[in-house]
Amino acid sequence: MSTPVISYSPVILSVPGRPVDLQVRVSAPATGTKLPIILLSHGHGHANNLSSLNGYAPIANDWAARGFVVVQPTHLSSRTLTNQVADAPGAPYFWRSRAEDMSQILDQFDLIENAVPQLAGRVNRDQVAVAGHSLGGFTATQLLGARITDPETGEIADLLEPRIKQGIVFAAPGRGDVLNGPMADAIDFARTIDFSTMTTPALIVAGDKDDSQHFTDFGPDWHADPYHLAPAPKTLLTVFGAEHLLGGIQGYDAAETTDENPERVAAIARLTAAYLHTQFDPTDPAWQEATTALSDLVKVG
Repeated sequence: MSTPVISYSPVILSVPGRPVDLQVRVSAPATGTKLPIILLSHGHGHANNLSSLNGYAPIANDWAARGFVVVQPTHLSSRTLTNQVADAPGAPYFWRSRAEDMSQILDQFDLIENAVPQLAGRVNRDQVAVAGHSLGGFTATQLLGARITDPETGEIADLLEPRIKQGIVFAAPGRGDVLNGPMADAIDFARTIDFSTMTTPALIVAGDKDDSQHFTDFGPDWHADPYHLAPAPKTLLTVFGAEHLLGGIQGYDAAETTDENPERVAAIARLTAAYLHTQFDPTDPAWQEATTALSDLVKVG
């Protein structure tokens, strides 16, 4: 995309009880009004800045160029914060705090909009989507209505955010009863995930080569569970040949990307933006046009 994009960071939000301030990056097109919002939740991973407000540039920049305001928080699970929050409640994954970060962003959006130069008055706050990759996809499913039983308290955690109207779920964990890999116990909070309450519309994006054997031997279909086990309306987008980083959405030239493919990343960016444009405005043919044009790279449903 050649549309000029502005990217501003950090915007610092003070959150009572949070061990450190919440920092976000905001990217938006340089022109345009009534811009929808995408809240983008990063994954966990081994890298430092890829799992922070500095990651996911290939897709965040593309979305901004296509007319969205993209807000990227640094969750407490980011390795950039490990030395500061290692002993904080919820470490190291901070599954509850991650979801709460997104609600805080919406609560304090006046501050965000006024902090970013040339953004005030250009945002449509009635059109909000959440997107997340991997652990960020898990965060997105919670905000879309999926519930888990807190392994520490036994209470059901309901983190549905009603201001979020759409979702994009990238390579998220699936159902918890098939967790049996060497890392399964590390994400014990995911064992009780209940997708039956995930009622908000969403696009589930899964790579057909994303075999997360460190968590489960269920195979790539595990990442499609948020589609198969959640109530309609949901759409499944299967990306041919894609592994866990879906061609490299996490960062430019990232060594962690086992299936680097810029064409695939560009296609995913176009398709996900098109999905949201059509969901927010059913008269917009973007989704139909994109799925037709890119049918050799993906399958819908």
